Amino acid sequence: MAALWRGYQRLMARHPWKVQIGTAGTLVGVGDVISQQAVERRGLAGHSSQRTLKMMAIGFCFVGPVIGGWYHVLDRLVPGTTRVAAFQKMLLDQAGFAPCFLGSFLAVAGALNGLSLEKNWDKIKRDYTDALITNYYIWPAVQVANFYFVPLNYRLAVVQCVAIVWNAYLSWKANQL
Repeated sequence: MAALWRGYQRLMARHPWKVQIGTAGTLVGVGDVISQQAVERRGLAGHSSQRTLKMMAIGFCFVGPVIGGWYHVLDRLVPGTTRVAAFQKMLLDQAGFAPCFLGSFLAVAGALNGLSLEKNWDKIKRDYTDALITNYYIWPAVQVANFYFVPLNYRLAVVQCVAIVWNAYLSWKANQL
């Protein structure tokens, strides 16, 4: 396990952006597998590999780049790693970024699931508030710790590890038709 971690650190030092995006896509996919197997109890025969690939694509092309980029912007807006700075970053993250990101995530997932604009909008209206409230139960404490203890290049990976359960929830929410 230590060798894996050292390898990950070496890759992160050489290719931080690629590794962060790869980590995000992979862990969004893991969240979908957990959603299908543990939450929805589909079993291996009922598992939708196509859905997992779609969720991974969202992780690679949307979640990783957007959240990774946001963390860089946030570090410029609120420099430092003090407790006060971490709390300020969390407030900006949860009050400004999270509501926009969550709505966008649901819209992207709906589009990839082939929903028409009208059906996608109806689904977002149905699911958004519940997902945002659930977000506020989980993420403020995680983000304060993330912004206080974790170096910038590792924040997306830490969040995505914590987010395996969150990704399972979002996958379940996004794929309820």
